[in-house]
Amino acid sequence: MTRADRDRPSAAPASCDLLVVGGGIVGLATAREALIRQPHIAVLVLEAEARVAQHQSSNNSGVIHAGIYYEPDSLKAELCREGSRTLYETCAELGVPAERIGKLIVATGADQLGALDRLEQRAISNKISVSRVGAAQLREVEPHAGGVAGLYSPDTGIVDYGALCEALAADFVARGGQIVTGCSAERVNSGSDRAVVVHSKGATRASAVIACAGLQSDRLAEASGENAEPRIIPFRGAYFALRRPELVRGLIYPVPDPALPFLGVHLTRRIGGDVVVGPTALPALTRSESQAGPLRLADIAYTLSWPGSYRMAWRWRRHAPRELAWAISKRSYAAQAKRLLPELKASDLESSFVGLRAQAVGRDGSLVDDFAFSSERRVLHLRNAPSPAATASLAIAAYCCDRLGPIAGDPSERSPRSLI
Repeated sequence: MTRADRDRPSAAPASCDLLVVGGGIVGLATAREALIRQPHIAVLVLEAEARVAQHQSSNNSGVIHAGIYYEPDSLKAELCREGSRTLYETCAELGVPAERIGKLIVATGADQLGALDRLEQRAISNKISVSRVGAAQLREVEPHAGGVAGLYSPDTGIVDYGALCEALAADFVARGGQIVTGCSAERVNSGSDRAVVVHSKGATRASAVIACAGLQSDRLAEASGENAEPRIIPFRGAYFALRRPELVRGLIYPVPDPALPFLGVHLTRRIGGDVVVGPTALPALTRSESQAGPLRLADIAYTLSWPGSYRMAWRWRRHAPRELAWAISKRSYAAQAKRLLPELKASDLESSFVGLRAQAVGRDGSLVDDFAFSSERRVLHLRNAPSPAATASLAIAAYCCDRLGPIAGDPSERSPRSLI
């Protein structure tokens, strides 16, 4: 089946065994995992867009994270580590190019060495292979990088996640799964043994539902009777393309500032050989990937109605001017990137693509750091899946299927853990 055939709008069936909401990388991986475990069940994926993987799954830097940054014993740390391993294996199986290209985390001054030490200890705690390098060794890895020391991660890699999604979707359909595009889920009504997903093409009954709705995950959960917290606040991330990609061999990252929620400016070589610089990080006024289109008033109202939005803004008020300057001034952004790559000039950067990140925010304004789920009966909602969700997607899929247990068959065979 070709992509055109797979993405052609079709009617949604009246019933299925497992219904997965969302045709991004996590949804596709989850649906495929369910069919691998139980080949005889009917699995349906509903995707609101005309094609799968049109949002975060295709608009990102393409990094396969090793799992250095994440809090030890967190779901992020566990699922990123497992997901990275499984992702390389699956890419080889499906014929999708993936390269262990390596990442260099650079301390640009002596004031960052303590933070680099702590990051190295975290990597060790997370069982991630890293090596400490001095200034001379640093330039052996990245000849044009600037810095006094670094941490090298050989297992960090790159992949075209859009291509991986296409391969996952094709494999899922080949195994007997069904994808219905142009069909947005509105709510999930859960019963004692069945659930009903109400969507734009009618309604579908299912024995179990896994919602991987990304930018719309909070709306779907709340419409389905789940708690309103956390709320998704979309963040707009703009990338620049580096006109001189020969300056970067692999990935060059800064030492993260623990006072900030995101990693900051970094440089990433991609599968096609191009190098991107970014992303910026500003709250977005719309949940649409197309920033050129009209602002969606409903999106703005939904964000502004959440108390956590104002508390988050107050919490990061001192950093907002800097992020705004980076977003509107290429020269300002280049000055920051120049700390990692001294030869870089503002003229080396040209605007590339924009992605939206779905970030869950609590009522108190805190950014939800870990992957988060909520569940009721036979329905599981993925409420927060920020980076490294793409890297961890196959492990998240296994985690979701473990949570649900067997989808079809004799209910007496299901273990207590299987019943959410």
